[in-house]
Amino acid sequence: MHIDSARRDQLQEWEKELSAQYQRICQHELNLDITRGKPSADQLHLSDKLDGILNGDYRAADGTDTRNYGGIDGLACARNLGADILQVPSEEVMAGGNSSLTMMYHAVLTGYLFGFAGNTPWREMQAPKFLCPVPGYDRHFSICEQLGIGMVNVPMTEHGPDMDVAEALVRDDQEIIGIWCVPKFSNPTGVTYSKETVDRLACLAQIANPGFRIFWDNAYAIHDLEHQVNLPSIRSATLENDTADSVLQFASTSKVTHAGAGVAFVSASAANLASLKKQMQAMTIGPDKVNQLRHSRFFAEFTMLKAHMQKHAQILKPKFECVLNQLNQAFGDSDLGEWEEPRGGYFVSFSTRPGCAAAVVKLAADAGVKLTPAGATFPYGKDPEDRNIRIAPSFPPLEELDTAMSVFVLCVKLASVRKQLESL
Repeated sequence: MHIDSARRDQLQEWEKELSAQYQRICQHELNLDITRGKPSADQLHLSDKLDGILNGDYRAADGTDTRNYGGIDGLACARNLGADILQVPSEEVMAGGNSSLTMMYHAVLTGYLFGFAGNTPWREMQAPKFLCPVPGYDRHFSICEQLGIGMVNVPMTEHGPDMDVAEALVRDDQEIIGIWCVPKFSNPTGVTYSKETVDRLACLAQIANPGFRIFWDNAYAIHDLEHQVNLPSIRSATLENDTADSVLQFASTSKVTHAGAGVAFVSASAANLASLKKQMQAMTIGPDKVNQLRHSRFFAEFTMLKAHMQKHAQILKPKFECVLNQLNQAFGDSDLGEWEEPRGGYFVSFSTRPGCAAAVVKLAADAGVKLTPAGATFPYGKDPEDRNIRIAPSFPPLEELDTAMSVFVLCVKLASVRKQLESL
């Protein structure tokens, strides 16, 4: 199906056929959901042995009684786990509660209210802004929106954010005080940043506001589907360029063990950690060290964590193959859409023809298939071209996912044909 070269009568015939197929599907009263990247029950079962693993022994290797207050940095063994995931020294890691998003929110709030390492608080600027690679992660954008921090779109490329654009923006506007990054298997495109991109990001602080920070959300650091994809080290790059204070790295076990009961990590320079801990001491007397100890014993060696992630990949890989097979079969020889073929992570990013994404999402919803809202992968929920749709394959059973994708490709075809007819 090639829309651009089709005659009106051909488009009208396609619309008639596709509408009939769509009406038959609507009669099935489906109730399928591929909106968010939640682990499936099969994935969660992989970590059920966390329960009871302490067997009444609540003392960490250093003698800490994890049932009691204290230890705002987190247990040493938990920090070691975070260091293994992020590939950084453990002394640069804090281990917290279950959510890296909470840690990111706290870090943005620290910069906004108090500033990092003695720099001016962002709230004292006239119009503080974050650079937002798009399409990107909606919850990052929600943090900025809630705090009134402006957001500036930066296009994503196959190598990461368009650094020509990012550098020009930072150079011209000293009120740009941060950038969101999901550097490995980016949400939603699946792109892993190249070495050149990482090196150029590490140099941004040399031309940016002194309070500028890179929020390095490495959520999928160990979520390879098959062969390991190596992400260049942002820490090494910043050390080489004397910009170590410009980056804060985040990770968690939310998609490794139990999603609602994992351990989150932040890694940063000593100056940045001091800023975070100063504010955190007014918020808490310490994290859930019992849960940190459970995870540290469950993954006593990094090899155990890697073996565990291979089990996740065995569950996820067929689901990604299902999505990609359907897209390739439906659109491999067409002008109806574009998509990435990620090698890990949790999402597939699909771009419709301009002006069609919202119509696809509505058609799918009316047929009983819930998708992430069109525009969700852009700041303020506004995709200027109305093209991007994020597909989340992980949660539903394979059979349901296959059905949902059949509905999805039909809706893309129908919305595309109708849009083209409107334009004639």
